[in-house]
Amino acid sequence: MTETEKMLAGKIYDPSDPELALLRRRAHKLCKMYNDTFEDDTEKRAELLDGLLPEKGDGVYLQGPIYFDYGKFTKLGKNFYANFNFTVLDVCPVTFGDDVFVGPNVSVLTPKHPLYYVDRNIYRAENGRTTDKEYGAPITVGSNCWIAGNVTILAGARIGNGCVIGGGSVVTGVIPDDSLAYGVPCRVVRRITESDRLKYKKELF
Repeated sequence: MTETEKMLAGKIYDPSDPELALLRRRAHKLCKMYNDTFEDDTEKRAELLDGLLPEKGDGVYLQGPIYFDYGKFTKLGKNFYANFNFTVLDVCPVTFGDDVFVGPNVSVLTPKHPLYYVDRNIYRAENGRTTDKEYGAPITVGSNCWIAGNVTILAGARIGNGCVIGGGSVVTGVIPDDSLAYGVPCRVVRRITESDRLKYKKELF
């Protein structure tokens, strides 16, 4: 297996691999260029996102600034919106469904590192490169979700369709469909139902 194949499969891989380093540099440059644009630079922004995120649906809008490790390993469904400071470390696949709203300062983090320092510390490999041992797990977010501000979604997390994740939560496991969940770690509080429709919230009108 190549180092890229190992990485995407969640196996220990060498992040100093030249192919991976090249992909990261490319993504980081595209992010920097995107972050240097203004909201009305629509054509330039679209061009940069096409290069950074080849798997995205129609109607994707990223407020910026944005930060992706690779970009090409992230899939965004149609009508995806992310507010300021959207960060995605996609060493394993990251998948968002359709009609997902993401608040400011949300981080989606697929990497993992060894707990024991002997395995975690930087070392010099036989090929002479300085590297470390890393691995990861994919993250999936379903359709029709709202991820509130300052949420962190960690490696291996799966959020079902129709969920709301409250601000400041740290998502580590599986959140079932149609759940209101929040906390550190994130826990399901209750199911979202028809009674949550705006038409029943008279006080808002």
